[in-house]
Amino acid sequence: MSEAVFTDAGIGESADAQARSGTKTRRVTVITGASGGIGADLARVFARHGHDLALIARSRAALEALAGEIAAPGGPRPLLLVVDLLERGAIPQIAAELEAAGASPEILVNNAGFGLIGPAASLDPGEQLAIVDLNIRAVVEMTLYFLPAIRAAHGKILNVASVAAYFPGGPGMAAYYASKSFILSFSLALSQELRPHGVTVSALCPGYTKTGFQARAGFGPNLDLARLPSTTAMQVAEAGYAGLIVGRREVVPGFLNKLSVLLLPFLPKAVVLAVISRLQQNRAPLR
Repeated sequence: MSEAVFTDAGIGESADAQARSGTKTRRVTVITGASGGIGADLARVFARHGHDLALIARSRAALEALAGEIAAPGGPRPLLLVVDLLERGAIPQIAAELEAAGASPEILVNNAGFGLIGPAASLDPGEQLAIVDLNIRAVVEMTLYFLPAIRAAHGKILNVASVAAYFPGGPGMAAYYASKSFILSFSLALSQELRPHGVTVSALCPGYTKTGFQARAGFGPNLDLARLPSTTAMQVAEAGYAGLIVGRREVVPGFLNKLSVLLLPFLPKAVVLAVISRLQQNRAPLR
């Protein structure tokens, strides 16, 4: 880890200092959870549109493979930051590595997150707290830490939430559903606060998406789940990018997902909770 001195202004002050000294700041799009699934496809989409990237994940091998795939001939190679966001001090470490590379965030994509299936009383408390830590604390800390630099660049923030954010709760995935509701609310509030400063904040809310998320969460075969409308990670990534660029506050990929979000407020909460509970109970956990 590079040695660096930090202030309350986070990395933004470093970028200002670089500007005063005449050195060129490398404006990057920072993507967390970039080693697979939606995060990797977001990296592919941003790279296709010419963005300079800083990719964050725990797997160096996966990041290096992705960087080799998306690096433009003759262009800058993506910065790779092998960091576990669950570790305290991870965000200052990211800031230090970006500073050492002469880079400053212009766009921040908070994608890293996970969930677990099962009744809250039967799941390990530490694992459920890790959901809160990664899905909420890390997103808030990343956002607040790099906000000075993003404001200075009149940049953008994309927070990956979920259609789950619109539901009254998620029996069988209580911590995950609640965490995504937080992210949607946090994103909408920031969007209103930052828009006058030239910064847009978008919440990407995909429905059921075919990624490695299900295996990590403990999903097994489920006929009800198989019948749900699904999207690919690339479809979600492309919708997220398009929504971010035009400054859309909420991005819900897929017609049926949009329809569900529109209809949910008119349905009794008890009915919605019962349907979600049935879906979760019918899943056969892998562990």
